[in-house]
Order: sequence, then C-alpha cells, then structure tokens
Amino acid sequence: MALFGDPFRQFLLSPTIYRSSSGSAALLDWFESPNSHIFKINVPGYNKKDIKVQVEDGNVLVVKAEGGGKKDEFHGKEEIVWHGAERGGGKGDFSREIELPEDVKVDQIKAQVKNGVLTIVVPKDATPKPSKVRNINITSKL
Repeated sequence: MALFGDPFRQFLLSPTIYRSSSGSAALLDWFESPNSHIFKINVPGYNKKDIKVQVEDGNVLVVKAEGGGKKDEFHGKEEIVWHGAERGGGKGDFSREIELPEDVKVDQIKAQVKNGVLTIVVPKDATPKPSKVRNINITSKL
C-alpha cells in the first residue's frame, strides 16, 4: 500500500507531540481551524499562576505546570489529614512539548485557563514563507 493512500499518512507527517515529565496525565486535544491551531490540555487543580506556556527553539510549544492541586487549598491547616488524592492535579508537576508547524505566528499565541482546561490558540500565518533555497556564488578561490 502506498503511503499516500494510507489513512495514517496525516498522523505520520504531522508535527511531533512529546511527553516530558508525567506528574499529571495532561491530556491534550489538538485541532485546526482555517485560521489557527488550537490546543486544549486538561489541567485540573491548576490555576494560571501554576502554568507556564512558552516557545523554545523557535517552534517548540512548551507547557509546564508546577505545584497546583488540592493540597494548596488546605495549606496551613494541621487538623487536615489526607487519606487519598485521586481526583487529578495533586502536587504533581507536568510538562508537554509540541513541535509547531511552520505556518504559525509564534508571536501571537494566546492562552487561557477555564474550568480546568488550558486552551492555547496559535494563529496561522497566511503570508508565504520566503524560499529556503539560497544560491551560493561559485568562485575560483575560497
């Protein structure tokens, strides 16, 4: 079967999603509209001060969260005894890395946390990219 007829072709040729540390599952949905790429990541128990979103190495979207979770709401109350913490969040940290496509505007990325879901909107760049072909002048001496 040819690669072009394979239903997994788009998956194989799409940008890479990396999982880093795994204190939380940080489940991710990634979909695309005509104008942007949209990422939705489960971040139960974390608020915006716990989460960091940045672009590294030019095109890698990095999402990190540290220290969020239920235990913070009871901090300083010695009479509270924890017997289990399974509802997500907890004290775990997580990190996700996503290699962005070339057709995006990394300087216009927006993010929002609402109801335990982090939504990141990465606008597409409709302007054509300059050619990556560069002519090299050939001389008789180096």
